[in-house]
Order: sequence, then structure tokens, then C-alpha cells
Amino acid sequence: MRRFLDALYRFSSFVAAALVIFIFLVILAQIVGRQFGLVVPSANELSGFATAGAVFLALAPTLRAGGHIRVGVLLRRLQGRARLWVEAVAGGGSLLVSLYAAFHLWRLVLDSHAYGDLAPGLLPLPLWLPQSFLALGMSVFCVALAEAWVALLRGEVPAHLSEGGGQE
Repeated sequence: MRRFLDALYRFSSFVAAALVIFIFLVILAQIVGRQFGLVVPSANELSGFATAGAVFLALAPTLRAGGHIRVGVLLRRLQGRARLWVEAVAGGGSLLVSLYAAFHLWRLVLDSHAYGDLAPGLLPLPLWLPQSFLALGMSVFCVALAEAWVALLRGEVPAHLSEGGGQE
């Protein structure tokens, strides 16, 4: 299971990085094209979609690396079972909110696909394509949160709280 989860998080970060490279290429094409009087249709729209996708796909790898902001003022004062309880409640709450968001993002993808929604720009891009990156990223984030929460409940140290991860 560990190998599968690590591969899932690597895949998510790889796709996020590919989207950032895509943003770079779109902007570069826009800059170069402007010198020759060419316009990249919907460049701003494509960059916006790719930015949102990259952010959502990077959520899980960032959690695993301990890169999310945590409020450590209270946690530093708590020890033992009290700290475990606060961490478990916060982790469970985060997981529930994220599951809710993932569910509705996937519903949005399905609705956009069913209705044939297109982006409003010059390029008639089906909206379910960029929305899929958001839904996938949120789903992988839910998996990472669930993994961390289960580890915490087992009395183990989640990856984002271990040495090298977890900034408070």
C-alpha cells in the first residue's frame, strides 16, 4: 500500500509540475507570438485553468512534505493525549471538509460533461477537462489526509509531522 500511495503522490506532483511548465509555454508563446503579430487564443484562460489544476494537484504532496501552514501556538502547549485529541479532531475535520469538496468537484465535472459546457473564451475548451484536474487533486488530497489521520489514530507519527516535514 505504501508504494501505491507514494506513486500516487509522485504522479500528482508530476502532473502539477507539467501544468506549471504548460503555463510557462503558453506565456512564452504569447510573448514570442506578439513579436510576429500572432495571438495565442485564450492564453489567459488556459493559464488560469492550469494554475488552478497545479495548485489542487500539489495539495497532497505539499501535505506529505509538511508544507501546509499549521497553527502551532496551541499545539506547542499541549502534550500527550490532549495533543493527540486536538490533532485527531483537526485532521478528521479537514478530511470531512475535503471529502465534501471533492464530492462536489466531481459532480461539477459530471454536470459540465453532461451539459457540454464550454469555456467562454475564443478556444471552445470543454470545461470538464480543466475541472477534472481540480477534482483529481482534491481527491488525492483526501487520500493523503485520510492516511495521516489513520496514522495519527494508530499512534504513529504522520509524514507531515515527522522530522523533515511539518512546519508549525
